[in-house]
Amino acid sequence: MDHAFSKITLIGAGNLATHLSMALYAQGWCFAEIYSRDVKNAKALASKVKAQRAVSSLDFFKSEAELFVVAVPDDAIAHLSKTAVFPKDACIVHTSGSVPLSALEPSKLLKGVFYPLQTFSVDKKVDFFETPICLEAETPQLMQRLLKMANSISGQVYKIDSTSRKHLHLAAVFACNFTNHLLSLSNKVLDDQGLSLELLKPLVKETIHKAFEIGPINAQTGPAKRSDKDTIQEHLHLLRKKPELQKVYKILSEQIIKKAL
Repeated sequence: MDHAFSKITLIGAGNLATHLSMALYAQGWCFAEIYSRDVKNAKALASKVKAQRAVSSLDFFKSEAELFVVAVPDDAIAHLSKTAVFPKDACIVHTSGSVPLSALEPSKLLKGVFYPLQTFSVDKKVDFFETPICLEAETPQLMQRLLKMANSISGQVYKIDSTSRKHLHLAAVFACNFTNHLLSLSNKVLDDQGLSLELLKPLVKETIHKAFEIGPINAQTGPAKRSDKDTIQEHLHLLRKKPELQKVYKILSEQIIKKAL
């Protein structure tokens, strides 16, 4: 494969960095360095993707990499990109949904965004081909190179600017993080009765499938949708010793009822 970047340096060795580098490595992309503040983490990932070096220094001046991918927590992106020393002709991208392109500091480097819209955990394999990758770039030339890289690992690649990407990230928090939190609350209710979360698996799978098939508004069911006040009151009574869960139940039920009116 004719790659758009001869070598890549990955700044970060966490969940996203691990999954992304493994997906790129599987398609033949080459890595110059893997950086982590803890060099043990850098070495562990570097060995998996056969990177030339594992480093804990942000001095990349002599690096052979043409692209630097910043995969660190959002609040560290600006400081890290400003602190690091890069080769003069390199390109730099970050992988965040909520951080604007302008947060990347080096004014002389071509800058972009390479944002995989997915949730990553260390031991859970992700199908990157099904993962949307959202791109932004300062120049059409850099965009073409990022498109080539993204298309090598994903079947869903989109050009999305910083403003739209922030709203996409917000929507993702509702859809992913909040949904997962609600499942944890469900798990607590079930645990108290010695019941397994597995009982809800077919229901949750059908709920998600139906929401994408006919739309979330049309897919809504349940006591709040029906304005079934007796059932709602019974549920609130069952939660009387769990005020935090009761509060969440009330807020969500009230919103669903308003939507149904």
